[in-house]
Amino acid sequence: MSIGTGLAWAAGVVVAFLVGSLNPATTIARVLGKDLASSGSGNPGATNAGRVLGRKWGVVVGVLDVLKGLVPTVVAGQVFSAYAAYAVGVAAVLGHIWSPFLRGRGGKGVATTLGAILGVHPWVALVVVIVFGVGLALTRWVAAGSIFGALAMAVVAVLIWTGHAPGDVWTGLWLMAIGLLVLGRHKNNVVGWWRQRRLP
Repeated sequence: MSIGTGLAWAAGVVVAFLVGSLNPATTIARVLGKDLASSGSGNPGATNAGRVLGRKWGVVVGVLDVLKGLVPTVVAGQVFSAYAAYAVGVAAVLGHIWSPFLRGRGGKGVATTLGAILGVHPWVALVVVIVFGVGLALTRWVAAGSIFGALAMAVVAVLIWTGHAPGDVWTGLWLMAIGLLVLGRHKNNVVGWWRQRRLP
């Protein structure tokens, strides 16, 4: 990789992080006179936006969050390579999770992660959406669907590493990394569910 290409990659990562940092849920809520930080779950993401602002706005926020991951990865993949798209995709997800515009706060990264995967491996995105839908249907809980979807990324990564799905080592590492990011953001949901299960 030449110095110029390396600098272009770095610039792309920074831009993707900043794009990911833009939070449509918070912006739309402010326009509508609402404060997501003190409403619902307090999370500045699509699920809480739908809860506080209404389902229509939740869908709008979800689509915008998907685009934050999709557009940068598609551009990076077309201009450079799939590996550049991987780096840019992670940057967009990290920006969404830890937005400097929200003083380090952010959403849980589910929709932006889906967009990043869709921009590079649509078939994996389809698997994730199906597993998410099954989890949501079984539990009626968006967080559970998101956790199942993240676990599906990890399973696909293992299938890639064992030669049972298309892709190389880096593809598997990327899917595992962003899957673990999403799982980490749902840690409190998992802990809360486990404690409820243990209550007499």
